[in-house]
Amino acid sequence: MAHRTDDIFSFSAFDPAGLGETMRDLAEKGATQSRDAYAKMKAAAEEASRTMESTIYSAQAGSMELGIKAIDALRTNTDMSLSHIEALFTAKSLSHFVELQTTFLRRQAEVTLDQARTMQDAARKVAEDVTKPGKQAAEKVMAKFQSH
Repeated sequence: MAHRTDDIFSFSAFDPAGLGETMRDLAEKGATQSRDAYAKMKAAAEEASRTMESTIYSAQAGSMELGIKAIDALRTNTDMSLSHIEALFTAKSLSHFVELQTTFLRRQAEVTLDQARTMQDAARKVAEDVTKPGKQAAEKVMAKFQSH
């Protein structure tokens, strides 16, 4: 029962001629995987860029819409106040003056509530529009993960 030590140090399974081909195959696979990874990263970056552009555009448009609504509310309030002041100058008695003032205050409260509702609805719409591109992008990414 003698042990053969020459088998331990034997390189008979090693083929030096195939080493170059094996290295070339590994290099090609690595290059292919790198190109694929780069293409995926580039596509993801482009998609993220488009999402950001859409979000910024929505935010800008929403800000303009809210600004216009605020200016309209200011204009309406100013017009109402000026009309009220003109009406107060025509008051012929204290009771008429109080009646004009009470009517103005009631109407002003109604208009202010309507304006607040309008601004709230507009702000809600802007928030939905601003978050929509990001939400769609997230859903798209999740769908990709679920499909793999």
